[in-house]
Amino acid sequence: QVQLVESGGGSVESGGSLRLSCVASLRTRGNYCIGWFRQGPGKEREGVAVVDANGSPSYADSVKGRFAISRDNAKSAVYLHMNNLKPEDTAMYYCTTNIAGTTYRGQGTQVTVSS
Repeated sequence: QVQLVESGGGSVESGGSLRLSCVASLRTRGNYCIGWFRQGPGKEREGVAVVDANGSPSYADSVKGRFAISRDNAKSAVYLHMNNLKPEDTAMYYCTTNIAGTTYRGQGTQVTVSS
């Protein structure tokens, strides 16, 4: 069983920044993709960013240039640095990974951006 614990959400004004953190309870370090998705009120789930085992990131078009994902394999952690936040970024953000064919996600952390 893999546990993912997110932190770092909060309320900010438009243009502000936040950093989300996710720590995974994994024995195997580094050899997996890990990322973030979000679900806003009344919206469908959206993949935000993912970083592969080599550290190569991918982003949704909606966050390119504003968000940056990074990982620390020694800590089994992944981070989402969010800059120039917009009201449409308001959502519950979840950390997710797939290990040996099973998808795991954390409990989520709320991000609220006011205009």
